[in-house]
Amino acid sequence: MKAMFLPTAAMRFWTNQSLAVKGLVVVALPLAILIAALTLLFLASRAEAVAEDDVRLAFAIQRDTHQVHALLAEAAGGVRGYLLTKQERFLDPYEKAEIELPKTLGRLDLSIQDRTVRDRFEQVISLSEQKREGLSDLLVIARNETLNSDQAVVQAALAANKDVLDQLRREIDLIQQLESNLLEIRRQRVDDVRESYLALTAVSGLIGLLGSLVAVYLFSTGIVKRVQRLEGNAQRLEQGLALEAFPQDQDEIGSLANRLERASDLLRAREQALREGEERFRLVIEGVRDYGIFALDPSGYVTSWNTGAERIKGWPAEEILGQHFSRFYPEETRSFLPATILSRAANEGTAEDEGWRLRKDGGRFWANVVVTALRDDTGALRGFAKVTRDITERRRSEDALRIAREEAVAANLAKSEFLSRTSHELRTPMSAILGFAQVLELDEATMTVDQRSAVGQILKAGRHLLSLIDELLDITSIEAGGAALTLTDVPLEEVISEASDLASPMLTAAGLELFVDCPAPALTIRADRRRTVQVLLNLLSNAAKYARNGRRVDVRFRVEEAWIKFEILDEGPGVDPASISRLFTPFDRLGRHKLRGTEGTGLGLALSKRLVEAMGGDIGFTNRSSATGAAFWFTLPRGSSRQSG
Repeated sequence: MKAMFLPTAAMRFWTNQSLAVKGLVVVALPLAILIAALTLLFLASRAEAVAEDDVRLAFAIQRDTHQVHALLAEAAGGVRGYLLTKQERFLDPYEKAEIELPKTLGRLDLSIQDRTVRDRFEQVISLSEQKREGLSDLLVIARNETLNSDQAVVQAALAANKDVLDQLRREIDLIQQLESNLLEIRRQRVDDVRESYLALTAVSGLIGLLGSLVAVYLFSTGIVKRVQRLEGNAQRLEQGLALEAFPQDQDEIGSLANRLERASDLLRAREQALREGEERFRLVIEGVRDYGIFALDPSGYVTSWNTGAERIKGWPAEEILGQHFSRFYPEETRSFLPATILSRAANEGTAEDEGWRLRKDGGRFWANVVVTALRDDTGALRGFAKVTRDITERRRSEDALRIAREEAVAANLAKSEFLSRTSHELRTPMSAILGFAQVLELDEATMTVDQRSAVGQILKAGRHLLSLIDELLDITSIEAGGAALTLTDVPLEEVISEASDLASPMLTAAGLELFVDCPAPALTIRADRRRTVQVLLNLLSNAAKYARNGRRVDVRFRVEEAWIKFEILDEGPGVDPASISRLFTPFDRLGRHKLRGTEGTGLGLALSKRLVEAMGGDIGFTNRSSATGAAFWFTLPRGSSRQSG
């Protein structure tokens, strides 16, 4: 068959062309033939339409020439009727002729193309005008009483009109005959055009059929058969069989065949690597002892079992393969938990659970379980991978830690309750001691110097102990969550002014000068006014105690978007960096060994920390880098700005 159509060299040339060229040839060849056939059909139909138009035109000319004669004959009859009866209704045909006759003659003037027919048509136009004028003259005679009475005049006019109508009929008959001859010629022309173009159509159809056969042959030999062979190789590749030899063609199909062969070689090599990897992976899984790793089918039945699973659960592989994994669950969860875990893994991809599981001997262990859904390339569920870890010891540690935490919380609550009760119990006798000491102080005149000194020591010690009791009560109340804080928008300048007034005497007595930044009147803080003043006083009293060698104490603040930061700076010795972490620890007075005789309970900073944090702020300390001394700071939330008035 190849020899019938194309020689071997031409076939090879065709095969090596790109698919784009082949597609263009296969599509363009029948398309070109189709366009040629359609062009011939169009020309045939157009020529036939022109010929048919000529036929229709001949019919129209015959119809209109007959209409001219009919209109004039009817008009003449109507005028004669009017002459005899004087009734206007006989003039209807005449009036119709006056309207229709110019239109009909106009159509004929546009339609008649033949020179001979047009010469006769010119005579028809002239006779028609004469006829219309004659009829008009008859109407004038009929409406003129004098002329109407002269029968000779009337008869002469009627005779003249009849002669004109007879001449007109002869001319029209002649035109009808000429048009009949033309009609026969045109009909013959239509038949000739139809027959010639039918022949051309048959020829073009035959050429189109041959072109289609050639295109189909080219498509089949150049693409279809080779694609079928390529499809066969793809099926063999899918089945893991060796591929059939494929010609080394240079088009896209040949290139695809070469790539398919290389892919086959690579796939076989990768399969051999994969088999070796699967074997190594199986050996690794089998060797894992700390984790139970096994596989389940989609229904939950065990399909593989490693050494770790045997060690943790106690069942050897031969006893558990084919069993449902729900047997690892205790009775109280066996009816619902296994199905729930598999359903969650199937829907979400993986599921994790912790709980009691059973060993072969009936013992329980606390397990961490991770179940992962396994799906194929189409997304169908193939089964599940299940990893089990024995975390019983970790759970025991967590339980011990939880118990220790609960005991610590209970101990802290007991401490707070003890401090609260002790403080209340101490306040009553301390108030009595201070009361009696104040009574003795009033009788100063009767006491000796030593007695007055002793009374002063009693009052001083009592007030110190009372301050300690108050701070203990504050800390206990805050830790118990019972501190009564009223958070409002407090003007910053009022808080600083009040704290400065209260701290100034104490700082002056220590030889220190207080310098305070002046805040903007509109600034406010969201805090408890009394507790904020208390925090400022605690920090300023620290400066008065530990910065006696300095000259000044500064109170500054920084305004941020949501916070206001307070800073209290002194010129004292600062704090040893190793001790900074103990600054806010209750009862820990870091500077007591340096400044002996300085009063303090060690609760001021701890109380300040708890108050600031209870109001939503933070507190801290840094040693000053540019000068000696300490810098305490704390932050509080900003309030809404006040309107200046």
